[in-house]
Amino acid sequence: MDTMGRHVIAELWECDQQILNSQADVEKVMVNAALESGAEVREVVFHKFSPQGVSGVVVISESHLTIHSFPEHGYASIDVYTCGDRIDPQVATDYITKRLRAGRVETIFIPRGVGSFADVKQNVEILR
Repeated sequence: MDTMGRHVIAELWECDQQILNSQADVEKVMVNAALESGAEVREVVFHKFSPQGVSGVVVISESHLTIHSFPEHGYASIDVYTCGDRIDPQVATDYITKRLRAGRVETIFIPRGVGSFADVKQNVEILR
């Protein structure tokens, strides 16, 4: 592996608004995504906003998964960052996308720790 880690940033649109507004549901999706990818979950912190929205982080031994939801727009922004080459962040991203019932998805893959940001720009990959 030529990087320190792999980072997937995803824009999820047309998601199930009820799921996006449920702290319990969002937390379950994110933790299960980490487990599905083979990651080791260390800590879980989620917060429900008023009147709507959920933010949270799943800290894994390999790095983290984060989410911020905007139920009123059917939108969620997620980051899945994994260090090393054992855990594929795309596995977790695909799991989250499916469970949030996203109708439209845009993802960017960024190799981490490859040098300068100029080097990273050349390696950014638009996945969808």
